[in-house]
Amino acid sequence: MENRRMSKSNAALTTAVHRRYFLEGSALGLGRIALASLLSGTLARPGRAGDQSSAAPALAATARPPHFAPRAKSVIYLFMAGGPSHLDLFDPKPALAKYEGKSIPPEVIGGQRYAFIRADAAALGPRFKFVRHGKSGIELAEVLPHLGDVADDVCFVRSMRTDQFNHAPAQIFLNTGFSQPGRPSMGSWVTYGLGAETADLPAFVVMSTGAGISGGAANWSSGFLPTVYSGVRFRNQGDPILDVTSPPGIDPRLQRETLDLVSQLNHKRLDALGDPEIATRIASYEMAYRLQTSAPELMNVRDEGQATLDLYGADPDKPSFARACLLARRMVERGVRFVNIYHEGWDAHSDLAGNHKKNCGETDRAAAALVKDLKQRGLLDETLVVWGGEFGRTPMVESNVALGRSLGRDHHPQAFTMWLAGGGLKPGYVHGQTDELGFNVVANQVHVHDLQATILHQLGLDHERLTYRYAGRDFRLTDVHGKIVHEILA
Repeated sequence: MENRRMSKSNAALTTAVHRRYFLEGSALGLGRIALASLLSGTLARPGRAGDQSSAAPALAATARPPHFAPRAKSVIYLFMAGGPSHLDLFDPKPALAKYEGKSIPPEVIGGQRYAFIRADAAALGPRFKFVRHGKSGIELAEVLPHLGDVADDVCFVRSMRTDQFNHAPAQIFLNTGFSQPGRPSMGSWVTYGLGAETADLPAFVVMSTGAGISGGAANWSSGFLPTVYSGVRFRNQGDPILDVTSPPGIDPRLQRETLDLVSQLNHKRLDALGDPEIATRIASYEMAYRLQTSAPELMNVRDEGQATLDLYGADPDKPSFARACLLARRMVERGVRFVNIYHEGWDAHSDLAGNHKKNCGETDRAAAALVKDLKQRGLLDETLVVWGGEFGRTPMVESNVALGRSLGRDHHPQAFTMWLAGGGLKPGYVHGQTDELGFNVVANQVHVHDLQATILHQLGLDHERLTYRYAGRDFRLTDVHGKIVHEILA
C-alpha cells in the first residue's frame, strides 16, 4: 500500500481510491460498522468466520458462531521460549546414554548443519532420570514431579517438527504460521474468528516472565488484521496496563467528560476517512475505561485464598510464572478467549542440567496446578492448555571453550515434544515417536501447521475456511498446509 504526502486539494480524491477506504462512499462504511459492533454489542454476522462477502467480519467485540460445535472455548498457551530439551524432559532415550562421548552415526544426522556444533560432535546422554507416572505409566524427567501428578490428564506429542532453526523465526512461526513478522498471531486469528465473550477485558491477553522474547511483539501481533485483534500485553507488577489508573485530581466525572470529548473528535475523523483503525482507537479508549474497574478485581489474586495460592506456589505480591498461571485461570473464567504466557530462558547452550532444573523449578508446579485447578472447577473440558517451546535440542553436546560453553545442546528443529491438556484431547496419551537417539521423528510426525490446525479445530474453527483477504489473496494461519491430528482427539 503506497503512502504519500497529500495536499488538502487532492486528499479527498486520493482517499476515495485508497483500498483501505473502499467502503467510505457507502452510507455506512466499514469503520462505522466496526465501531457499531465494538460499542453497541450488536454484530452483522457473516455466514462463516472469515467470510469476506460482508463488511462486518472485522472488529467485533461480541461472540461469533464457530464453523461447527467446539470442544473448547478458550486457550491458555504456556510458551517456553528458548527451546526445552525433549531428550532431558519428555522423551527418554536409554540408547543416547550408551552413545555418550561417541559421534552419532552420519546416516542419522543426514547432512544436517548446526550453528554452534559440528555434526560429528559427541553424543550427550540424558541429564535426568525418568520416572513413570499415573495409570498411563508415562515417563517424565525427575525434575517434573508436579506434571507427573497430572500425567493422566495430559496428552504428550513427542513427534513435533518445525521448519525453523533460530529462535526468533521459530517463535514467530509457531505463533503466526510464518517465519517473518507481519502475519496475524494465533490469538489474533482466534479472536477474529470467534470474537469476544467479555466487554470488560481484552479477548487476547499476553503476559511474560523471565528475560526478553526473541520474536518480540510479532508473536502476538494482529499483522494485517485490524489492530483490535492484537494481543494486549499485561505488565507483571502494578497496573496491568500503564496509566489505567487515573492520576490524582481526575475524578470519574471529569474523566468521562474527557473521554467523551476525545471520542467526538475521533468520530469526526472516522466520518471523514472511514478508517477501521480509528474505530479501533475509539474502542481502545472505552476498553481502557472499563479496565479501570475490571483490571483491579482481576489482578487481586489474594481473594483466591491461601490454599489456591499454595497450589500454584504463587506470592500475590510478586511477579512470577505461578502468578501468571493463576491470572490466566481467572481470565478464562471471566471470558478471555486466548491467553499467552511466555516464560523465557530455556536456551541451554551450556550447563543444560542447571538451566533446565532452574526453569522446571519455576514452571512445573504452576503449570500442573493450572491443569488441576481448571479440572476441579469444571473448566478443563472447555479450556485447552498448551505447553511447549519453538524447537528441541540436539542429541549431541555443545562445548566451546572460546564461548565458555560446556555440557549444553544446540537448537534442533527435527524433533521436539509439546504437551496439551483439556479442550477435548485424549488424556494420559503419548502421540508420536522419535528414533532411539531422539534425532528424527519416525512415527506420527506433527508439523507446526498441524498443531495450529488442531487447536483451531478444537475451538470449532476450520483452518482452511478461517481466511482473510489481504494484498490480493486469502491468507490463513496454516498458510497452504496443515492437517488435524485426529489421533490426539478424545
